[in-house]
Amino acid sequence: MIRKRSRIESRRVLFIIRHRPHQGFSLLELVLVLGIIAIFAAIAMPRYGAATSRYRADLAARRVVQDIALAQTRARAQGAAQSIRIRQDADEIVIFSAVGLDPQTSEYTTKIWDSPYGADIIQSEFDGNNYLIFDGWGMPDSGGYAILWVGSEKRTINVDPNTGKATIE
Repeated sequence: MIRKRSRIESRRVLFIIRHRPHQGFSLLELVLVLGIIAIFAAIAMPRYGAATSRYRADLAARRVVQDIALAQTRARAQGAAQSIRIRQDADEIVIFSAVGLDPQTSEYTTKIWDSPYGADIIQSEFDGNNYLIFDGWGMPDSGGYAILWVGSEKRTINVDPNTGKATIE
């Protein structure tokens, strides 16, 4: 048998239905949250760009140091001269050797302007030219430096004239 509701019970059910908490967000709440996110993004973007430039400058400088160390190590290992040329016009580093690193050629090229480095070689000098030659003992013919530029970041790579060790400033 179906029981009939009293008038008080009916009012109680209507009250509960009408005063149920709303689900979802209002338009004002959504606009406020989006505004806060936009402010944080506006603050973070310049910092992100600067951090990316620092990272790429450090990466490019370490690559130049590694290429110089590679030429020096190969000179010692082969007992033959190795030369490295830092080309400003093409933003690349070329290692020349009698025995090539690549079987098809006697040179090894690093394009420092290409991804992931994105660097420009703005200046390089090794005893008046842009060549650095390591003899069969791995000793350099001169010292010198190269300057890289990425975004607003600058890195200088110095080569010690006595040891041939490259360092980043």
